[in-house]
Amino acid sequence: MNLSNLQPAEGSVHSDNFRRGRGHGSGNGKTAGKGHKGQKARSGAPRIGFEGGQMPLYRRLPKRGFTNRNSKDIVAIDIELLNRFDNDSVVDIEKLLTVKSEVQKKGPDRKKGLIGNEFDGVKILGNGELTKKLTVKANAFSASAVEKIEALGGKAEVI
Repeated sequence: MNLSNLQPAEGSVHSDNFRRGRGHGSGNGKTAGKGHKGQKARSGAPRIGFEGGQMPLYRRLPKRGFTNRNSKDIVAIDIELLNRFDNDSVVDIEKLLTVKSEVQKKGPDRKKGLIGNEFDGVKILGNGELTKKLTVKANAFSASAVEKIEALGGKAEVI
């Protein structure tokens, strides 16, 4: 589900396609649904968020932080995690993420759901030691990870 797919439940939204202020028989005559008098009954009522001249909430709260639109959410996997696979096996992203989610019981990756497509790539890091010959397919590798994989006769394939 994306923001672009959101829509109200069927039958929950009324059509805005009716004429207001056209007499008692219309069901929306006289005050046309605006009640009696007051600022909101008149034309030129203030915009949403206006608090009568008081500093509005969205300006009272401090602005903190920054979200980079171009940042990537990369899942980092240490090379020692690859020792869980059998010798001479082909390790792809799905297998890597399954093992990572089993090992990591909490944290940001677990909370997001590693198995879902909520990340931009998987990078193999050279932390730890590798003892098995494997063919590893991932989005990126660190230089030390490639060295350790190829030293045992394995392959590091960038997808």
